[in-house]
Amino acid sequence: MANQKSIFRPCIDLHEGLVKQIVGGTLTDTGATENFVSGHSSSHFAKLFREDELRGGHVIQLGPGNQKAAEEALDTYPGGLQIGGGINGSNARKWVDLGASHIIVTSWLFDDEAKFQEQRVAKLADLVTPQKLVIDLSCRKTDSGWTVAMNRWQTMTDLQLDLSALERLSQYCDEFLIHAADVEGKCRGIDGDLVKMLGQWSGPKVVYAGGVADIADVELIQTLSNGRVDVTVGSALDIFGGDGVEYKELVAWNRR
Repeated sequence: MANQKSIFRPCIDLHEGLVKQIVGGTLTDTGATENFVSGHSSSHFAKLFREDELRGGHVIQLGPGNQKAAEEALDTYPGGLQIGGGINGSNARKWVDLGASHIIVTSWLFDDEAKFQEQRVAKLADLVTPQKLVIDLSCRKTDSGWTVAMNRWQTMTDLQLDLSALERLSQYCDEFLIHAADVEGKCRGIDGDLVKMLGQWSGPKVVYAGGVADIADVELIQTLSNGRVDVTVGSALDIFGGDGVEYKELVAWNRR
């Protein structure tokens, strides 16, 4: 296992129909703190990722008004991108039919009181098969470790993120996606303790996002997880207005 390699996974974050990078914990019904708003369409980035043969990236719809942009990205890179944001039992199959390699689900797995509903993830696995399902366990640091957060990371749930939770849910999915919401979009460094814990997991692949400031953070994720955890880079990336990491560096990283 020690010779595995962490892979860079691209992302297209959509807010109000535009490609943006935001500070993760600031997203509400009235807006968000924005790091970057692109003048390029979602399909522009999907084409870039397709040409560079980057697979397993995700398109995330941050609130309403993003369906058209999401569909354009999937149409540009069919089978090459995952889709998340507002996914539930009634629309999951549609997104697979539109070209998503996987659907990503978070908030729908919890009821109105933020209690985890395992029968819902089982239903989604039946609808699209576990091979096309990604469970998003994005979280915030708490006194007990890490707690999964829902509703744009504003509501804490009753689900603790630990190895036993990954084991419990691994039967239903192909991957886990985990944003460290406390550091997401801040470009001030990763949650190294979280990455180290995730690196102890040897089941379905885990993709980490949150806080990457430079290529040294990508290398640190490789080291702390023994290459078992893949990484998404957003606000620090030059194609998203950042100055910490060059996109071409990460393409080269994947090809090493």
